[in-house]
Amino acid sequence: MRIQVLIPLPLDGPYDYLVPTGMICAPGDFVTVPLGRRQVTGVVWRAAADREAPPKLDPAKLKSVTARLDAPPLAPVLMSFVDWVAAYTLAPPGSVLALVIRAPDALEPPRLRTAYLAGAAPPARLTPARQRVLDVLLDGLPRTAAELAQEAGVGSGVVKGLAAANALTTVSRPVDLPFPEPVADFVELKLSPHQADAAKAMRAAVAEAQFSVTLLDGVTGSGKTETYFEAIAAALESGKQTLILLPEIALTVQFLDRFAARFGCLPAVWHSEISKAMRRSTWRAVATGRVRVVVGARSALFLPFPDLGLIIVDEEHEQAFKQEEGVIYHARDMAVVRASLGKLPIILSSATPSLETLTNVHQGRYRRLVLPRRHAGATLPTIEAVDMRRDKPEAGSWLSPPLVTALRQNLTKGEQAMLFLNRRGYAPLTLCRHCGHRMKSPDSSSWLVEHRSLNQLVCHHSGFSMPKPKACPACGAEDSLVGCGPGVERVAEEAARLFPDAQITVMSSDTVRSPGQAQDILERMNRGEIDLLIGTQMIAKGHHFPGLTLVGVVDADLGLGGGDLRAAERTFQLLAQVAGRAGRDQRPGRVLLQTYMPDHEVMEALVAGDRDVFFEAESHERAALGLPPFGRLAAVILSGPDAGGVERAGRALARAAPLAKGVNVLGPAPAPFALLRGRHRHRLLIKTARSINLQAYLTAWLSQVAPPSNVRVTIDIDPYSFL
Repeated sequence: MRIQVLIPLPLDGPYDYLVPTGMICAPGDFVTVPLGRRQVTGVVWRAAADREAPPKLDPAKLKSVTARLDAPPLAPVLMSFVDWVAAYTLAPPGSVLALVIRAPDALEPPRLRTAYLAGAAPPARLTPARQRVLDVLLDGLPRTAAELAQEAGVGSGVVKGLAAANALTTVSRPVDLPFPEPVADFVELKLSPHQADAAKAMRAAVAEAQFSVTLLDGVTGSGKTETYFEAIAAALESGKQTLILLPEIALTVQFLDRFAARFGCLPAVWHSEISKAMRRSTWRAVATGRVRVVVGARSALFLPFPDLGLIIVDEEHEQAFKQEEGVIYHARDMAVVRASLGKLPIILSSATPSLETLTNVHQGRYRRLVLPRRHAGATLPTIEAVDMRRDKPEAGSWLSPPLVTALRQNLTKGEQAMLFLNRRGYAPLTLCRHCGHRMKSPDSSSWLVEHRSLNQLVCHHSGFSMPKPKACPACGAEDSLVGCGPGVERVAEEAARLFPDAQITVMSSDTVRSPGQAQDILERMNRGEIDLLIGTQMIAKGHHFPGLTLVGVVDADLGLGGGDLRAAERTFQLLAQVAGRAGRDQRPGRVLLQTYMPDHEVMEALVAGDRDVFFEAESHERAALGLPPFGRLAAVILSGPDAGGVERAGRALARAAPLAKGVNVLGPAPAPFALLRGRHRHRLLIKTARSINLQAYLTAWLSQVAPPSNVRVTIDIDPYSFL
């Protein structure tokens, strides 16, 4: 029998193999096959007879499958999803399959370890410590020596002594631990009328078990999470699995606590910070259906769910859902595709929905459920713009007099405050006060950011870092390098000087490197042990701080530059989200936006609370220009070690672009980051009408030109970053 096997490598498609006599291989099975001189793992993709084109290789030249692995096969819907993502993103199917096989050791047989049960007779000498061990085993569940010692509160020697006295029976138990099962009716939450109506509609969608997309559109603090928990409960009651996508790991901390309070246990978690052993256990438990609910980052979308019944994308507007390297995809959009292929409902939740999602609502593709008010009687905060042209900070300072006064009043009342600046480190630019030399990364086009706490200059784009020099490398002047502009470290330094008695904490990806560290800060904030929290976008969304009543945005204009078509939309969303942290309990909240453009449409909309007016104006402007979501874009990025070679390859590619009505090819031009990680970069931008088959156009175009071997071509369908 001849089959096609897809291998998780950047290959154009599956390869043909022969199935040895006596072996049975079906689509979805994991197999080991020879590839060159090595053995690799792949997935049986289809029988050769089902292929679209006749086979080219003589069967006599084909190699045979080495072995079929004892692992749960991939569900047909997941295989279709892999093919769909590959076709849409123009990525090799094997590269997409690699996203599915993120835990290769999970394909190996379950490993066993020694565990213990109570023996038939007690030991001759029964001490209180030994009795505690035997009491733990009364439930009949096998435990390892370490688990027994921990649960009984004894030393490992006590367990070993019982085993030596034949008072314990040894058994073999899989290394993979069982995952607790959430209980749909563990706690019944009291919902507001608006929440109850939305929950009823989402429960109905789960019960229908058909594809549907629902936008849960609720103001910050309206209880969206507790509302869509009811949809999860419905999925649990029907025996289906649920996937919840969150844009950032930091958001999982409080979410997990809320989930456990509602359903009686923690869900399975999937993100880059979990251990290799937990990754293996989770992948296999998902594949066998033993995990009922998974909370994860964008990569969780490719887990091998055999019985998925509901997908939830929380903070659906977040740019973090866009994967920018390797297979370039947007997890929110691909989640909608996954739901469509699986014929299941998907819920998109946000207080500031993306323009793409709102357009789908207005065109009737998505349904919208609205939560217009905050939960439990809390009110939305008042938002004020501080005109920095008039209310200038003191020299060398970054906090305006109105903001300083508001902070002082807040701290005096014993209420918590937050300062938001979406810029890590101490200063975004370091230059020489004598010659003007700017410290730049040697392997990218970006300036080096000073991190004073580490005494390092860091490139946030390539990862390059170096100690801050004593002397200027250009002119040799000593002690002449100074930081320009503020980062969160510098704001914290100023706040500590202004409020020496306040408990101040900085929260950014530099200070929070694990979910545990994030949880510690959030718990301290909730206990009132932090007076002033200063941070980047990690603090902007998803968090509930009952004592927080004042939010100050240090640089509200920061995201409005750079020529990004979504700059205004993103800035509005980010500032609305961070403003939503204030006044979420009974005390009213206040938000101050420091801006040099108080008359900008974003600032005016935030102050007036006119979200819908802002998005309507943004929609009309995009439609007039034919920009997404009313037109389509794709980026073609060329990179290589030689700047001239990349530029020539870009020009050759542009000359070969087919002429087609409704298609505009812009460029090539040097990318804003013309040098990144030692590679020079040029970009072309393809702008088309929505009716154009963009992938077909790109495939036909790129097949005509073979770039030099040292020039890499990357395709980004629906780009979100233009750097």
